[in-house]
Amino acid sequence: MVADKSIGYRIFLIINYTLLALLALTCLLPLCHVLAVSLSSKAAVTAGSVKFLPVDFTLASYKLVIAKPQFITSMLITVKRVLLGVGINMILVVLTAYPLSKEVKTFRSRTIFSWFFVFTMFFGGGLIPSYIVIKSVGIIDTIWALVLPGALQIFSVVLLLNFFRGIPKELEESAFMDGAGHFSILFKIYLPASLPALATLTLFSIVYHWNSWFDGLIYMNSPENYPLQSYMQTIIVKMDQQFMRGASKELIKSLNEQTLKSAQVFLGSLPILLVYPFLQKYFVKGIVLGSVKG
Repeated sequence: MVADKSIGYRIFLIINYTLLALLALTCLLPLCHVLAVSLSSKAAVTAGSVKFLPVDFTLASYKLVIAKPQFITSMLITVKRVLLGVGINMILVVLTAYPLSKEVKTFRSRTIFSWFFVFTMFFGGGLIPSYIVIKSVGIIDTIWALVLPGALQIFSVVLLLNFFRGIPKELEESAFMDGAGHFSILFKIYLPASLPALATLTLFSIVYHWNSWFDGLIYMNSPENYPLQSYMQTIIVKMDQQFMRGASKELIKSLNEQTLKSAQVFLGSLPILLVYPFLQKYFVKGIVLGSVKG
């Protein structure tokens, strides 16, 4: 098969692979640089000799960052937020997308609800009304202020309902003939056939909750309740001597702001980098393979 390919096609493959490799490097090299800086000595970083490999390898930055109780507390708050937020997101997205994926003759109010949800994608009440609502319901300075405002992601609903519409109707009709209800059809037919879409939306939700920092600054009155990204934002924007408090003199001499910031940035990104490969396998699978047999 390879021998039969034309010279033009081979040239296209070479150019295509080259461009994709360059694009991958533009994403990978900045991360490698941040990691190298976090693992290098203060003198090497100050001299500008660190590129993509550590110089004078040291773990001093990571020792100081991990030793901070506030970092561990913020990390646990973020993990809690991700577990609650992703679970609530996916439940609401699935339960919303399933009825909206039905035809008008099955769900007569589908068009009204669809336009209602789409309207919220483009128009919002604004920051101050949102803060007033959250304060009025009494969830300021709690984990629910980080989870509930974005509990239903309309963009994910639109993606999933379009995916549901692509599932063969024969599966649903045969299930109805066997006496199955909507919940049985949803959990036994639609969800198993939608694993690639669900994996993608789950990854979107994880990244959203893990990387959010602005809502933590707004809705958390106490820094002890900051999620990890909000805590890191306050440290990275303004690195002061209080952060160095409790560290030994030898450790302080081997560190500077850039190495500490790089260590925190890499630690904040590490969980997403670890989760992504486990969800990547679902992206390349077929949508519905062998669901309908002739």
